[in-house]
Amino acid sequence: MQESPSNQARFPLPRPVEKGGDPFGTHRAVEPRGALPQPAWRVDADFSRLFEGELLLAVDTLNIDAASFRQMEEAGDPTAAVEGRVAALVRETVQTRGKQHNPVTGSGGMLLGRVLQVAPDRADAGLLAPGDRVATLVSLSLTPLRVDSVSAVRPSSAQLDVTGEAVLFASGPYAKLPSDMPERLALAVLDVAGAAPQVARLAKPGATVCILGAGGKSGILCAAEARRCGGKSARIVGVEAHAPFAAELRALGLCDDVLELDAKDPVAVRRAVLAANGGHEVDIAISCVNVADTEMSAILVTRDRGVAYFFAMSTSFTKAALGAEGVGKDVDLVIGNGFARDHAEHSLAMIRTMPAIRALFEKRYG
Repeated sequence: MQESPSNQARFPLPRPVEKGGDPFGTHRAVEPRGALPQPAWRVDADFSRLFEGELLLAVDTLNIDAASFRQMEEAGDPTAAVEGRVAALVRETVQTRGKQHNPVTGSGGMLLGRVLQVAPDRADAGLLAPGDRVATLVSLSLTPLRVDSVSAVRPSSAQLDVTGEAVLFASGPYAKLPSDMPERLALAVLDVAGAAPQVARLAKPGATVCILGAGGKSGILCAAEARRCGGKSARIVGVEAHAPFAAELRALGLCDDVLELDAKDPVAVRRAVLAANGGHEVDIAISCVNVADTEMSAILVTRDRGVAYFFAMSTSFTKAALGAEGVGKDVDLVIGNGFARDHAEHSLAMIRTMPAIRALFEKRYG
């Protein structure tokens, strides 16, 4: 789709390795110097040399965070095709910042690639070899990245096929690609792999749960986990604004009710959710939406001392905290963490054992 004017040639392998590699990646922070790579404005994406502990990858696919992809779809030159707009903005961001760190949403995504070189001083050095196919389980917002070309943009899955290179630091988790499912399907699941394991920590038998954005990738996995952990006695209410996703969610049979509502209208959401839950607020609200200004919907439907869990990167935690205070809600506000111990295996196992969800994900993302 887009070729780099210079189309930087890769340097010969193996690359020289310098000392001083920090496991957390501070050695590649350029602005400001010495910062952790995620909050840094710009990182060093010069891969003519590596540092101790780094893993060099050839990048094939970028899986962009849903909130970031939606923002880029709506930005840029309105006369250009959506795919071209997104590709141009990704190229611009990576060139400017040395990573895919959306300056508007603050989020990134993750990538699929293959191992080119394993630098010394990695604890997993014996487990990796050049050519291994891996998906990174850390955000692109902290991953040094170079993109030479973009060959395809798939809005339905928020994925871009690219050529380029990236570095994974020693502290960065990854997953080897499974052999029993298409790579694009695995990438879609791994992108939101942290959601379901953390729902498993919250949902108990008999719990009442509301999921905002329940028809998307993370929302479906959260609904499936809430049903699995909560059992038949749990009551699960899904809120989904996109009618086709709402219909597909109903067909899965995970939710007791599916409400077609805009999560940006918290009063309407509260009214409908309480009506679906026998007039009561829920024990747990999970926000998986990819748009801004939905924090109060999760808070208003949750009972006092209940949990509002924000997995979506579109969340403003300032709005959530001050909004809860403003309406007098004594609710535990939980920041979604994309990492949970063994989360990749957990979520891939769900797809293997839930054929209806796998079929839907293959249709959408595989």
